[in-house]
Amino acid sequence: MPIVLPESLERPPADDPDAELTPRQIVAELDKYIIGQKAAKKAVAIALRNRFRRRKLPPDLADEIAPKNILMIGPTGVGKTEISRRLAKLTCSPFLKIEASKFTEVGYVGRDVESMIRDLVRISVDMVKQEKIAEIEGKARAAVEERLLDILLPPSRPRDPAAGEAEEETRMHDTREKLRAQLRDGLLDDRTVELEVKEKTTPPLEVVSNSGVEEIGFQIQELLPGFLGGRTKRRRMKIKEARELVLEEEEKRLVDMDQVARLAVERVEQSGIIFLDEVDKIAGRESGRGPDVSREGVQRDLLPIIEGTTVNTRFGLVRTDHILFIGAGAFHVSKPSDLIPELQGRFPIRVELTPLAKDDFVRILTEPANALLHQYEALMGTEGVSVAFTADAVDEIADIAEKVNADAENIGARRLHTVVEKVMEDISFAAPDTAEKSIRIDRDYVRDHLKDILVSQDLRRFIL
Repeated sequence: MPIVLPESLERPPADDPDAELTPRQIVAELDKYIIGQKAAKKAVAIALRNRFRRRKLPPDLADEIAPKNILMIGPTGVGKTEISRRLAKLTCSPFLKIEASKFTEVGYVGRDVESMIRDLVRISVDMVKQEKIAEIEGKARAAVEERLLDILLPPSRPRDPAAGEAEEETRMHDTREKLRAQLRDGLLDDRTVELEVKEKTTPPLEVVSNSGVEEIGFQIQELLPGFLGGRTKRRRMKIKEARELVLEEEEKRLVDMDQVARLAVERVEQSGIIFLDEVDKIAGRESGRGPDVSREGVQRDLLPIIEGTTVNTRFGLVRTDHILFIGAGAFHVSKPSDLIPELQGRFPIRVELTPLAKDDFVRILTEPANALLHQYEALMGTEGVSVAFTADAVDEIADIAEKVNADAENIGARRLHTVVEKVMEDISFAAPDTAEKSIRIDRDYVRDHLKDILVSQDLRRFIL
C-alpha cells in the first residue's frame, strides 16, 4: 500500500541541503577530492540520501526508521576520514571526528562516551550562530555605523541660538552625512574615540574531562560574568578597533541565543555525523588483566549512544536516535566480528577500502581540487617562484611512495606528503632569496634529491 504524504511534507524545506543532492551527485562531489574508493562513496551517499527520504515521511513512520550506520574497514591513509569530513562539509552537517580509543569504561578516569554528543552540540551551536550572524550582518554594521557617528557627533550638541531650529537640524544632518561618507571610506580609521566596553572578568577555568564535571565547568564559565556584574569601563582606541568591538556587541544583541541553541540541537538530532575512528582498538574480548580490561566495557558504553538515547547537554536534551555514526578502523589485528554482537548490529553497512597503488598516487598528486602538487605550486607562488612538475616527476614520486609503503609501514596517501616535502625541501628553503624564479622538477631532480635515502633501506624507513 503506497504511503500518502501530508501536503506539508511533500516538499522538503528550502534550506535542506540534502534535498538538492542525489547519490550520484554526492559521489561526483566526493570524486573532486578523493581518488577511488567507489564502494565507500556509494555507501555514504545512500546513507545521506536516506536521511532526506526519512524527513519526507509522516512523523510516526520517520521515527521508526533508524540511520544505517557504516563501518569502514581499511588501512590508514586511504581516505576514510576524508570521505566523512567532505560529506559533512557538503551538507553543512555538524561533524565530529573522535578516536574510540580515547574513551574509557564507566568507573575509570577518562573521557565519558556522552562527551562526544556534547562536543557535537557545541560544534552545531557555533555553526548556527555563524549563520545567524551572517543573516544580520547588514543590520549589525548599520547599527555600528550609527553608534560611531553618535560618538563622533553627539545628537545632543547645543544649538546655535542665532540660527533657527530647522536650520540647525539641517546643518547637523549634513555634517553627520559627511562624517558617514568619511567613515565608510576609512578616512576616520585612525581617529581616536572614547568607548564604553564591558570588562572581561571571567577567570580561566580548567575543566576536568569527566562528563558531569565538564558540564558544570562550562556552566560556571557562562554564569560568572553575570555574578560579577558585567562591569564596563571607558577605553580610548582608534575607530578601526572600536568598529570591531561595537560589531561584536551588536551581533550578541541581535542574535537570539535561545533560538540558536534550539536550532543547533535539532540539527544535531536530524543531521549530525560522528566519525568514530580506531574502532578496531576497542575490538576484542576482555583479557581479565592488563590495560585492555575495559575494551568490552567501552563497547557497551557506546552501544546506547549508537542505538539511540537521550543525552543531557547545557543546550538541552539531545536524542541520538538519528545521528549517523561512521565507524572506521584498519582491523589488522582484530576483525569486525571481534566487536560485541550488539555493536556489530548497529553498523549494518560494511565497506572495505582498498589499499592505494601507484596509479592512485599519480591521480592523488594531480587530479583533486586540492591536489598536493597544486598546493606546493601555490605556496611557492607567494614567493614569486614558479614551480612545475613534469609527468615523469609525478610518476617517480608515486613510484617511490609505493615502494616505501611496501618496505615500511603502509600509511597510504600520507606517504606522498613525506616524499614531496623532501623533494621540495631545498626549494622551500631558498625561495625567498633565489634568483631563479622558474623551476622545473623532473624525474632526475626527484631521484637526485632522494638518492641517498633510497640507497639505504634503514635511512628510507627513518626519513620517509
